[in-house]
Amino acid sequence: MNNIQLTPKDILEKTFSQKMRGYDPNEVDTFLDGIIKDYQAFENRINSVENENNQLRMELQRLRQASGTVAPEQNVSPSGYFNDSNSAPSNQDTLGRTRIENELLKRVSNLEQRVFGSTEGPSSIDRY
Repeated sequence: MNNIQLTPKDILEKTFSQKMRGYDPNEVDTFLDGIIKDYQAFENRINSVENENNQLRMELQRLRQASGTVAPEQNVSPSGYFNDSNSAPSNQDTLGRTRIENELLKRVSNLEQRVFGSTEGPSSIDRY
């Protein structure tokens, strides 16, 4: 919203000089009233979406902390960025997460083979 030049109040308070062969002031005022209503509706919608976005980011942070994906000291700000400068995951964290993901893929593959049966050889996931 930083690049918006006019507010509903700016539009409402704008006055124009009248010329001999100008536009009908009542028609212009009616049109500008419609623009003001649109601006207010857009502004309300933007605020609503920003609030919802912030709530979802906070909920995501809470869920990540609860699941252990993000350490408690790595707080996510409402804008979605980590607050501390050392927020990048370490290589060890990434490797640990990769191992867990591979183990989960193997388990899912084994479950699928049990449920659906397998006419093929070992799953390609077993080679990880």
